[in-house]
Amino acid sequence: MAPSALFIGDQHGPFDLALKGGSVVLPDGTVETTVYVKDGTIAAIGGQADAARTIDCTGLTILPGVIDTQVHFREPGAEENENLESGSRAAVLGGVTGVFEMPNTKPTTSTPEAVADKLARAKGRMWCEHAFYVGATVDNADQCGELEKLPGTAGIKVFMGSSTGSLLVSEDSMLERVLKSGQRRVAIHAEDETRLKERMGERIEGDPSSHPVWRDDETALRATTRVLHLARKTGRRVHVLHITTPAELALIAQHRDVASCELTPQHLTLAGEEAYPRLGTFAQMNPPIRSGAHRDGLWHWVSQGLPDVIGSDHAPHSKEAKARTYPASPSGMPGVQTLLPLMLNHVAHHRLTLRRLVDLTSAGPQRLFGLVRKGRIAVGYDADFTIVDLKAQWTIKEEWLASRCGWSPFTGNTITGRPIGTIIRGNQVMWEGTLADKAIGKPFRFDATDRPAG
Repeated sequence: MAPSALFIGDQHGPFDLALKGGSVVLPDGTVETTVYVKDGTIAAIGGQADAARTIDCTGLTILPGVIDTQVHFREPGAEENENLESGSRAAVLGGVTGVFEMPNTKPTTSTPEAVADKLARAKGRMWCEHAFYVGATVDNADQCGELEKLPGTAGIKVFMGSSTGSLLVSEDSMLERVLKSGQRRVAIHAEDETRLKERMGERIEGDPSSHPVWRDDETALRATTRVLHLARKTGRRVHVLHITTPAELALIAQHRDVASCELTPQHLTLAGEEAYPRLGTFAQMNPPIRSGAHRDGLWHWVSQGLPDVIGSDHAPHSKEAKARTYPASPSGMPGVQTLLPLMLNHVAHHRLTLRRLVDLTSAGPQRLFGLVRKGRIAVGYDADFTIVDLKAQWTIKEEWLASRCGWSPFTGNTITGRPIGTIIRGNQVMWEGTLADKAIGKPFRFDATDRPAG
């Protein structure tokens, strides 16, 4: 069908916005055409019509809005590293139109009051669409089914290891209680706390390359095995975050009816043999950057179609904190602004196709989590677009970064593929590195929490 045949007419009146001449990634293929927007919604695809405003996208590619399903924006409690405004500003500068934000704040996001506080803080300050995870605790385990229904929530998040205070849910009996309470997919940080404690002696002071020795493959595999068993036992769907070992992906492949999973750009890009000598503690994160063989193993499973989404695990700390001597240095690195550039570079180097990237960053999040009117370019969906130049070669520089932490492990990398524009509900919030006058991000809506009118 020719692009003009897709046009449904302008019986709804003049359009507000036209994205003209770009290569548009539609659900069934990529077509050079025009997309029309009315009242924040995709109103027509193809044809010739008038619009109050036209953006010439000739030579550019129009993707569905990119969604980062794992970020830590540190507010409240650690705003010196990041806050909701700066983190979301970094997101839209990197072409990200929406984020799921994590609950390990101070205080933790584990009560209705804490969720309401975050939503209030986000209003008028967050540049992109957003939802907040509720953290499972020993105190709220039996209430998770109610907490996950709160508007503006992405669901329940469980830390099986690598957390402190009430957000640690390390015992199977407690994890089973969480999984029995509710119906939505539960996000899991899968590292085995008992093994982490047993192996603390493997850490070598001043040597961050001992980090993946301490937090070894078995630490991850043991936790993932446990949570898959409990998911099967309870009939609850789980989503295993930031997978780092091919063995975990091989295991998850046997449990696809109850389990989905996420990879990060960091684990698909960095190899420990190079990263730790070059970056030191700035390469330290949980679960850790592992070997080049691990990285290549993850890519094998990408080729097999297994990972469902890409999330950045954006977890900023100040340069001063990261410069502490290992293991006193904190784990985590920023990533929301570099998620799309890094993955576009992998597309340029034929590691994956553009359509597969769209599935991992737009359609996948919509499908897994039941996002309403997001994740694809189709009439009736929100007019969220990420506009990119697939051929642009450029170098990631510190002055481009918007995170309050002020650094990235990828500074100095020359890559191919650059975010040019970020459009949310028809509003141009970023174009060629320049932001709009104000932040207009709103909470995501989900099938599980949405209450349609009527």
